Amino acid sequence: MYAPFRLASPVTLGVLVLALASSPSASAPPARASVADSLTREERALLAAVDAANTEGLALLERVVNINSGTLNLAGVRAVGDVFRAEFDRLGFHTRWVDGAPFQRAGHLVAEHPGKGPKFLLIGHLDTVFEPDHPFQRFERVDATHARGPGISDMKGGDVIIVLVLKALAARGMLEHMNVTVVMTGDEERAGEPLALAREALVAAAEGADYAIGFEDGDGEPGHAVVSRRGASSWELAVKGVAAHSSQIFQPEVGAGAIYEASRILTEFYRRLSAEPNLTFNPGLILGGTAVQYDAPNAKGSAAGKDNVVAEHAVASGDLRALTPEQYAQAKAVMQQVVAASLPHTSATLTFDDGYPPLAPSDANRALLAIYDRASRDIGAGAVTAVDPRRAGAADVSFVAGRARAIIDGIGMRGKDGHTANETADLAMLPVQAKRMALVMHRIVRGAKAGVM
Repeated sequence: MYAPFRLASPVTLGVLVLALASSPSASAPPARASVADSLTREERALLAAVDAANTEGLALLERVVNINSGTLNLAGVRAVGDVFRAEFDRLGFHTRWVDGAPFQRAGHLVAEHPGKGPKFLLIGHLDTVFEPDHPFQRFERVDATHARGPGISDMKGGDVIIVLVLKALAARGMLEHMNVTVVMTGDEERAGEPLALAREALVAAAEGADYAIGFEDGDGEPGHAVVSRRGASSWELAVKGVAAHSSQIFQPEVGAGAIYEASRILTEFYRRLSAEPNLTFNPGLILGGTAVQYDAPNAKGSAAGKDNVVAEHAVASGDLRALTPEQYAQAKAVMQQVVAASLPHTSATLTFDDGYPPLAPSDANRALLAIYDRASRDIGAGAVTAVDPRRAGAADVSFVAGRARAIIDGIGMRGKDGHTANETADLAMLPVQAKRMALVMHRIVRGAKAGVM
């Protein structure tokens, strides 16, 4: 049982990592030592509590996977939220539903468990990419340890892991005085608009958080976790030239035309920025001709022109991904410089629509990963290292960057083929992932109580 306590000073993750590294429970066991030798009696009991709840966890996973919660199925998203809300209510959390009508989505589930220790923010999402008209709708066992289902790994499995972690901590009397907030968004796969309003509840929950932990599936590798994510934004290029007979192209009064100018700009983007580490920019659509009709919301359009007419219009759109806010700013500045250097008798505008912000790497994030890695080794699950940010897409956890002091993500259900009709989860990893994080949270609170932090 934990008695109430207050943090004597701000959280210092590096000190905690050193303390854990030198403690008997964290020291590397001898080559022939059992896993139990690296754990305290209290920690072994905590892991046993995860195992005791695993059967219920698997049943919960099957139940929520069988409820369609494609992002635009608002009733389905709310139904999955109701299932998890009941789980948190039973654990003594104060729960509420954030209505998504202002941003045209179902909404979000927020569950709060106030306490006097370090504040944990646990992040999940309720929606999937599979709408009701998709043929992939049901949980299906593949074998004894694997199952397919819509959203089983991305990320209903991660949501169930959150529940398992909290159940185990509660069973051992450890949750009672913990300060934990859970946010499960209802539109991670297709965010509502305006985006700032759609993520307002998540951002508010992150204020004052010491640790933000995302339970996305990551790259599916058990030995990887995420300490940095690239942000994702979009851009649109609109180019105008002078319409004329093609025989007059390049003449002083006609110039190069819109298509040549668009191709120059895109080529120059590539030449000046393609070697920048962790930066990518992809033109996914281009239209050009005498007349262009571009439907931006649906990313489609049409163009008309003739071989003997200089193109008057061109439109291109794409995405931009960067690892830090500074890298974003630098890339945007270079792109605007390129656009400004127009070919004769052409003009162009480049606009950006900022979407998911980046989660920049930090010492605090790496220190939290070190605690997670130590816990994983101690339960016999092996080392955990940071995944290459090029292999980690955008996610909700990035919205709390700069608010929570230490952030880790990608520690949810392990599996493969996410976002496809073969999305598969490794069910044997459900208790493993829960044990890793339950042990991390226990050790952080224990360290804070002991005055290490």
